[in-house]
Amino acid sequence: MTASRLMTAAGDERKASAIDEGHLGRMTLGDRRLEREVLELFLRQTTILLNRIANADPPLAAAAAHTLKGSARGIGAWRVARTAELLEQAAGGAGGEDSRGLDLAEAIAELKAASLEAGAAIGTRLTVLLAEFGRQR
Repeated sequence: MTASRLMTAAGDERKASAIDEGHLGRMTLGDRRLEREVLELFLRQTTILLNRIANADPPLAAAAAHTLKGSARGIGAWRVARTAELLEQAAGGAGGEDSRGLDLAEAIAELKAASLEAGAAIGTRLTVLLAEFGRQR
């Protein structure tokens, strides 16, 4: 499967915001300070895991993608979670492909793109949160 076909398959995730703010709010119990902390942790973890994935043998890349998938689901970054799952399958599959023929390099590229999109949305969200905190002082 080519990256463009994967992008079409992930169309539902792209139409929505990169971060499901309703889900995030439920997961953080509406606590805006906790939301900020969780988003900052996700950004740091994503950077670490993407570096690990890019330089790892397939089994280690699959494990790192699995970790990122869980974290992304926790904050409502559905596209990141889906592309991490596809990478996990590609890295764990025989011949370095998932069941749809997506190779590991394509999966890594798509995960990086999804992570950049989520990172931009998180940056915007953090800016809003920081402004709210500033007004509360």
